[in-house]
Amino acid sequence: MKSIVRVAGAGLALAMGIAGSVAGTAGAATSYSFAVIGDTPYGSTQLSLFPKRIAQINADPNVRMVGHLGDIGTGVCSDAYYQKIKASFDKFVDPLVYTPGDNEWADCHSASIGKANPLERLAAIRSVFFPRVGRTLGKNPISVTAQSGYKENVKFAAGGLTISTLHIVGSENDLQPWSGLGFTTPTTEQVAEEKARVNAAVAQIQSAFATAKANNSRAVVLMTQADMFAPGTQNADYRNAFQSIVRAIASESKAFKKPVFLFNGDTHFYAKDKPLNNEQWLSFYGISGAASNLTRVSVEGETFVDEYVRVNVVSNSEVLQIQRIAFK
Repeated sequence: MKSIVRVAGAGLALAMGIAGSVAGTAGAATSYSFAVIGDTPYGSTQLSLFPKRIAQINADPNVRMVGHLGDIGTGVCSDAYYQKIKASFDKFVDPLVYTPGDNEWADCHSASIGKANPLERLAAIRSVFFPRVGRTLGKNPISVTAQSGYKENVKFAAGGLTISTLHIVGSENDLQPWSGLGFTTPTTEQVAEEKARVNAAVAQIQSAFATAKANNSRAVVLMTQADMFAPGTQNADYRNAFQSIVRAIASESKAFKKPVFLFNGDTHFYAKDKPLNNEQWLSFYGISGAASNLTRVSVEGETFVDEYVRVNVVSNSEVLQIQRIAFK
């Protein structure tokens, strides 16, 4: 049986029935698992399968929390569709943390999916999916710490971890021109929004690591939509979109010294690597010295997704064990 308890000052504690309980402090080493999905549901087939897949994750006795890394399907940018996906999210038994992707707002300028102003769609996404500041989604929502001005950026402690979401999206973090609205270069409003959101992401990264140090966390977990290490993307526009964020992650990871895990969607194929231990990426982003303690995991997505990632907190130095669980 899954149940939730709160501990004052702890951020989050998840009780685990006969298996024991997750202590309220982030530094506690416990048995705890969470699921990660992203870039789903895409299209009518995936949408029809989504309830069954939610039910499978709900039935997983190890899972105590779910993270969705954004992109809730292409082709629809309407409030009605957002509400439909929100209703599905609320069927997760466990707390669901969600960070938006580019498909649901940044790409909405395209005529094929509504020819809408992306910033207006961003406001709608925040209204629909984050109606209560500092609360997750799911049937059993829990309290989290939301960043001031960016209620989608949250952090909390669970299973000896400090976990944080970061609103960073594909389409070069919304710096690609809104061509569907007739623009060939980013608009003034677009650039201003992106700059403010990047500054917020950097501040959230720094805050998450400060919390992890204060709580003696065993690891830091960051969840975002954008793949900042996608193959074949090493160009000036890509670097401009993500450089300050990657530099902040690298700097904080090196100072933290313990394991750091970055989960992203966006590019649709599973990958597990150490990009900040790779000289090519270090040179591209202008980073001096590797952050070999950072592990990046990209989750499957798009129309061919057939698995979710289950992340198990383990007692050894590995801290997190990554499992790929096939959807039935």
